Amino acid sequence: MAGTGHDLDLTMAHADSPTLIEHLAANDQDTETKIFLRLIDRLVAAGAECVAVTSIAGHFCIERVIEKSPLPVINLITTVHDEIQKRGLSRVGLLGTKTVMQTGFYGGLPSVEIVVPKGEDLDNVHNDYVEMATQGDATAKHKDTFIRVGAQMCEEQGAEAVLLAGTDLFLAFNGKATNFDVIDCAEIHISVLADQAKA
Repeated sequence: MAGTGHDLDLTMAHADSPTLIEHLAANDQDTETKIFLRLIDRLVAAGAECVAVTSIAGHFCIERVIEKSPLPVINLITTVHDEIQKRGLSRVGLLGTKTVMQTGFYGGLPSVEIVVPKGEDLDNVHNDYVEMATQGDATAKHKDTFIRVGAQMCEEQGAEAVLLAGTDLFLAFNGKATNFDVIDCAEIHISVLADQAKA
């Protein structure tokens, strides 16, 4: 990391996103865990000392990965939970895939009350998120959906902040002013990974 006196020695192994989304939709934790473990074995061979699944969607099977991984796993769900507690929040909204929203961030936020989009907006957010993540770009329609629904969760459902619980949501919110507090879960994870690299 330039200017910090620390070298960041990073090795990446790529998991196929469409395959992950397919396994997430089917809740096929066994198959996706096996894929992650094969990738972790490659990282072990490359000399990695710890690993992180950088996809929030990929955390649907993270407990199984942690249980079987030969390396320590930096768990995004735990890091987000710790940050929410540090901020003293008690009620948060979620934006992301349907699975992330319906499971309350995979059940990983027991200390807070979870708010999710109402009615057809649950599907609207999911569909727009998957479309955005697949094409790698946020359209005006995507941005409008996420910001409108985020505002509703705060104004009508009492959320104190909205968690961007999808790795690619920065595409829609980067530089975009909102009238509600936004917490980027991927950014929290990145910060913890950077601290780990400097340790």
